[in-house]
Amino acid sequence: MLDKAFADHFAADWIDSWNKRDIDHILSHYADDFEMSSPVIIAVAGVPSGILKGKEKVGAYWAKALQLAPELHFELLTTLVGVNSITLYYQGVRGLSVEVFHFNQDGKVSKAYAHYSQSSSSSLPR
Repeated sequence: MLDKAFADHFAADWIDSWNKRDIDHILSHYADDFEMSSPVIIAVAGVPSGILKGKEKVGAYWAKALQLAPELHFELLTTLVGVNSITLYYQGVRGLSVEVFHFNQDGKVSKAYAHYSQSSSSSLPR
């Protein structure tokens, strides 16, 4: 079970990393073989499933997405804690957004799922 202190620290560090556009620090939160699911992956990476696996592939996707969104800024609204997962609810360049992070035994994200209030497949990050 993850605790609130871990969740709050992760949330603050994750948001700060994105706002600083620090791709290396963003990726430090994730396991090497993590899986990312986002509807924006379809538009930016051209992957019909919307799923990428591994730091190399996801890192390349995020780097490209950051280039497409120079105005990127996330504002954390709340953090929700599950058994082995955390959900961040935030305001981003795509409007209201939610990301669900599943953690492995080492405290690294093994799977992440992004959800957006807008249904368009524009080429903005995450």
